[in-house]
Amino acid sequence: MAKGPNDVIPVGLTTVQNCNHTFLTQFGDLNCYCYNNIMLMMQKIIFRKATSSFLQRRPHSRSIVSDATINITPFKLHRFDYGPSQENVTLTRDDALSFYRSMQRIRRLEGAASTLYKNKIIRGFCHLYSGQEAICVGLRAAMRDDDAIITAYRAHGWALMMGERPESILAELTGRVTGCSKGKGGSMHMYGTNFYGGNGIVGAQTPLGTGVAFALKYAGTDRVCFTLYGDGAANQGQLFEAFNMAALWQLPVVFVCENNGYGMGTSADRAAASTAYYTRGDYVPGIWADGMDVLAMREASRFAIDWCGSGKGPLVIEAATYRYHGHSMSDPGSSYRSREEIQQVRETRDPIINLKKRLVDTHFLPRMK
Repeated sequence: MAKGPNDVIPVGLTTVQNCNHTFLTQFGDLNCYCYNNIMLMMQKIIFRKATSSFLQRRPHSRSIVSDATINITPFKLHRFDYGPSQENVTLTRDDALSFYRSMQRIRRLEGAASTLYKNKIIRGFCHLYSGQEAICVGLRAAMRDDDAIITAYRAHGWALMMGERPESILAELTGRVTGCSKGKGGSMHMYGTNFYGGNGIVGAQTPLGTGVAFALKYAGTDRVCFTLYGDGAANQGQLFEAFNMAALWQLPVVFVCENNGYGMGTSADRAAASTAYYTRGDYVPGIWADGMDVLAMREASRFAIDWCGSGKGPLVIEAATYRYHGHSMSDPGSSYRSREEIQQVRETRDPIINLKKRLVDTHFLPRMK
């Protein structure tokens, strides 16, 4: 048996290249030693200091500050007289670095999942979250530990942010008993404490999230349930039924539409008569937020928790975002949009790159040579 990535690889094992590391795996029944090597090496990539190579360059001499006030992209409001803070928002250096590391960890986790899928180690469905990291990191930053969340099938990032270890997520993706759902759920069905999935049926999580919110109110708590869905699910009848029930009973549910511009291969403009998803609750108030700005999502989340947790009923947040990969790993993502469009978003709107620039501009980090 091979002892490590530089030893002779026995017959039946295949090398998988990712980030200049060699991973050993075996199709079919993986032996435990080999599988543990994969998980340990993947974890090293994901948990490598997420300050990236630009932080390792020699800095210019200048003072580092511990906090700053920042103006963020203005929110749009529906049926609100006031909204979340958007001017002179306080951001501490520790929070900013934490946001950066969390988004990098999710991006690297999805990169590892992509490599495993392409090498046929992950089977079945696999929906990646790359590009949308600011939403779950920003929302989670304001959530209390006892608040609940339920989402659709693009759930790997949320599983990580809700406390699952990367190795348990990768184990779940590869169908192992050490996975967060004992290897029985796969990519779309991950669960944890106050994390209700991971749901494979389009829009089905919205009435479920409404039910979770009903339970929270029935128990007499001030907890809220974040219920996430995509623009592709925004035309589902069950969503509007959930809006109605939540408004009737003044339930503490935050409906979050992750509008990445495409429902599978159909653009939002071709699928919806109105793409102002934050207004689609009609009698339910709504907020439009920049889903590529982690700070904007944090402020929207804070406002939503205060609103819903104080008994004022539900609200809708539309998070304008973008996904870099196709709908799932089986979709190349380039037949209904151009590669130039994807590249432009990467260069101008990427949540990690923009936060990195903010870290430098606010003197949270030294400017590199």
